[in-house]
Amino acid sequence: MTSVTTGSRTAYRTCPLCEAVCGLEITLDAEDRVTRVRGDREDPFSRGFICPKGASLGALDADPDRLTEPMIRDRATDTWRPATWAQAFELIAERAPAVVGEHGRQAAALYLGNPNAHTVAGALYVPALIRALSTRNLFSASTADQMPKQVSSGLMFGDPLTVAVPDLDRTDYLLMLGANPLESNGSLCTAPDYPGRLKALRKRGGRLVVVDPRRTRTADLADEHLFIRPGSDAYLLFGIVHTLFAEELVDIGAEGVPVDGIEQIRSVAVPFTPDAVRERTGIPAETVVRLARELAAAPTAAVYARIGTCTAEFGTLTQWLVDVINVLTGNLDRPGGAMFATAAALGIVRTRPFRLGRWTSRVRELPETMGEFPIATLADEITTPGDGQVRMLVTVAGNPVLSAPAGARLGDALAGLEFMVSVDRYLNETTRHADVILPPPRTLQAPHYDFALLQFAVHNYARYSPPVVPSSENRPSEPEILARLALSLSGQQAGPDLDPVAAVDELIIAGTLRKAGLDSRRGELIGANTTEQRIDLMLRLGPYGEWNPEREPVDVAANGLNLQVLLDNPHGIDLGALRPRLPGALRTASRRIDLAPQPLLDDTTRLVAGLTDARPDVVLIGRRQLRSNNSWMHNVATLVGGSNTCTLHIHPDDVARLGLGELAAIESAAGKLTVTVEPNDKIMPGVVSLPHGWGHAGSTQTVARAHAGVNANTLTDDSRIDVLSGNAVFNGVPVTITPA
Repeated sequence: MTSVTTGSRTAYRTCPLCEAVCGLEITLDAEDRVTRVRGDREDPFSRGFICPKGASLGALDADPDRLTEPMIRDRATDTWRPATWAQAFELIAERAPAVVGEHGRQAAALYLGNPNAHTVAGALYVPALIRALSTRNLFSASTADQMPKQVSSGLMFGDPLTVAVPDLDRTDYLLMLGANPLESNGSLCTAPDYPGRLKALRKRGGRLVVVDPRRTRTADLADEHLFIRPGSDAYLLFGIVHTLFAEELVDIGAEGVPVDGIEQIRSVAVPFTPDAVRERTGIPAETVVRLARELAAAPTAAVYARIGTCTAEFGTLTQWLVDVINVLTGNLDRPGGAMFATAAALGIVRTRPFRLGRWTSRVRELPETMGEFPIATLADEITTPGDGQVRMLVTVAGNPVLSAPAGARLGDALAGLEFMVSVDRYLNETTRHADVILPPPRTLQAPHYDFALLQFAVHNYARYSPPVVPSSENRPSEPEILARLALSLSGQQAGPDLDPVAAVDELIIAGTLRKAGLDSRRGELIGANTTEQRIDLMLRLGPYGEWNPEREPVDVAANGLNLQVLLDNPHGIDLGALRPRLPGALRTASRRIDLAPQPLLDDTTRLVAGLTDARPDVVLIGRRQLRSNNSWMHNVATLVGGSNTCTLHIHPDDVARLGLGELAAIESAAGKLTVTVEPNDKIMPGVVSLPHGWGHAGSTQTVARAHAGVNANTLTDDSRIDVLSGNAVFNGVPVTITPA
């Protein structure tokens, strides 16, 4: 697993910092300090690719501002003191049940930040927190990010985790909207070395078209870049759909996929002629027609749209239309088109079709999605009096004061909570409102397996990384923190004879084996602890697994996959190119693709009405940066500065028209900021851009405070959401700009 030389050793693991799952080669000295990080050239998926974030993993791991012991806040003086783990959990066991006892279960809420998708603890032990709280007030970063894609996939395919991704390595034509993978490394499309994969597409004669209000680094690489007015992507896609029908270009293929609803799509597309969508999108009608013809004529093609389109008014309709076009051109579930990964670890097996709105939020009556409410209404639930008012909050690896819409309002709301607990490595803009902070150990002390991200991979692959650095005797692992927190929230404590992690794991293992009819095989599971045994179980029961009688073949494991196979292959294993999975992957009631789900058809009335809406003079959009992935990376010196700065990108023509100097005042319906102006001709006139995750003035984090920037979510409005998914609207926000 590791090679040892005099005074140093080399270890291999997956990078946990973004969605690209790149393999890393990490050199450590005799005191377990990271001295070098390089790409793992033997990883069959990433092949040595590394970005600045991965190269800075050592600096992040050794950040002197990272909390190393629990912190308790004295509310009377608003000061912090270190505490022992026993003291921290005792306080939680005292205060949390008291709040719930006085106000009821719905007075508690849980918020999960997106780093939970990158950790074993987040995947396996957060459910214990949810069970302990027994509240419907669940919130996460999903409704500030990708929920539209999961809703559209759930309605079309019956499972929100059945998400089609472009078959990047084989496609001949890729139409990309609202995505900038040369900066983000890809999202809901797990693809290490995205730049290399796009270059390879063009080198083999393929075509890449990027649609974006900015000429991004990805757009610079493309064959063609089209400026589009923010928030209008659904209109462009409907214009393409209209053309496919009008010119009789619809062809779902000789074999075809099992699909219902084609005629309903034909009917609903009638108003969206290329001429009609031109005013809304800014894209000429002839270009819309050409795109439709190119998609239909290409040997293979895929449409892919991401966060820029999800965080907009019609996010779910846009994501739906992406897959509608993939179906209508015969490219869904087809090599070179849009396909579904086959992840190795057995995840949640959905037995019933996906449903929206099984219950609604208390204040705004917003429907739940995948068991959670929109983050845009968390402040409402905290500040609005009445039965069920949220009075206690638990956050895990999140900073919603900076990442959620109307962040300043949410920060004020958090200050009024009766009790708050945060599992976080930093004292930041959100955790400063907590009563107790429980810091997880070093990243390198945790195991790593990508349960979530490998479900969206462009190539089937698996890799397990054991801890690189041994755990400290005097501090719990992240699974133990979450398991003990679940006990404390229920008013219990882990006694000397109780291992809370093993207790959780044994329940899951026993239940899973019983359901699979394999109770007698418990003793065959391997692993250094019960966490690894759960991973072993998930691999054995998965699509390639040793205990799956219908397993798919794996070259490196003739008898099927298990944890030992991954331990024996520390660089990861290649499980092959994406393979057609329909109709087997469908979970709709009919076991056919529902191309025209009624909730989506109903929402097109808003889209038709918007064809004639007046356009604001200036609108705001977000911006991804290569060396940034949310606020928690802003405290690493190598990741701030250069192009990774918090400035307002604005076209030089708008600078002149508005009479702007070095600073500008930018104001929306939600708030006002003074920002540094950076003229940039790569953004279309009438559009301005601010990056997200900044606003660290007054922070205790040294580097972040020195590069504070401004919180773009001072300007976003938590009353504006995508209707179907509840996702926050961060793009296309009307603003006014004046000289400061």
